Amino acid sequence: MDAADLRVFEAVLRLGGMGRAATELHTVQSNVTARMRRLEDELGTPLFRRHARGVEPTPAGQRLLPFARHMARLLDDARRAVLDDGTPQGALVLGSLETTAALHLAPALTTFAAAHPMVDLTLRTGTTGELLEQVLDHRLEGAFVCGPVAHPELEAETVFVEELALLSAPAIGSLDALAGRGDLRIVVLRRGCSYRQRLEEVLARRGIPVVRVLEFGTLEAIFGCVAAGLGVTLLPRALVEPVWREGRVALHALPARDARVETVFVRRHDAYRSSALVAFLEMVWPPSSQGLEAAAE
Repeated sequence: MDAADLRVFEAVLRLGGMGRAATELHTVQSNVTARMRRLEDELGTPLFRRHARGVEPTPAGQRLLPFARHMARLLDDARRAVLDDGTPQGALVLGSLETTAALHLAPALTTFAAAHPMVDLTLRTGTTGELLEQVLDHRLEGAFVCGPVAHPELEAETVFVEELALLSAPAIGSLDALAGRGDLRIVVLRRGCSYRQRLEEVLARRGIPVVRVLEFGTLEAIFGCVAAGLGVTLLPRALVEPVWREGRVALHALPARDARVETVFVRRHDAYRSSALVAFLEMVWPPSSQGLEAAAE
């Protein structure tokens, strides 16, 4: 058994068949089939259950699969490290909360693309839960999420500190006015929204029950629903102040314990830190800012 065997084994199970694996690996199905039979003979146990739709792993195959995936990632990181001469280049796939992308990353993306044209940068937005799952699964090199984050496989660094504010329809003059409502709804981006639990806690401490949760896919949809009186939301103050100044919504300040929230950058401990990633983080979060953040803590 060698790394090449494990690479073929992983492809067969990921794609569900010998033929599909052969296509991805630019070989013929007979080569893949023969190689997997030799691997099974070497290990002395079946690794696949073959059926009309393709293959699935046996219990032994299931136990081998994590090692095959880990080996594939190690080989990919080794290849990237060898080719990385310190010049930012190649693919860089990152994740971000939509609020963080709008507030902090949009200007940096344009500047970074101009400064490092050899980097193919992809930024995927999602909720904290979604992004953490993608980082853990190696689908993202890192992500900007709502902190704190404590996970044994991840390292997290505070990058931004936000002040949150509660938004309501203009007719609601204060948070106390929400207490008498029996039909209060909260408006969030979607399940797993970073600020949903914080908003529910803020309202619960004031004895304000939440009747229903409305989930939407964009910030503009949330602003429209809140302005129309369909519910309240909790978002970074810097993001919502332009909407508040237009008179579309009412903005309610919160005590420090409710308002302060950290945005952290998370990545796997065991993942390769590419020159492209280093350059992007230095642009978004310069070393001088890192020093100030550490002093503030």
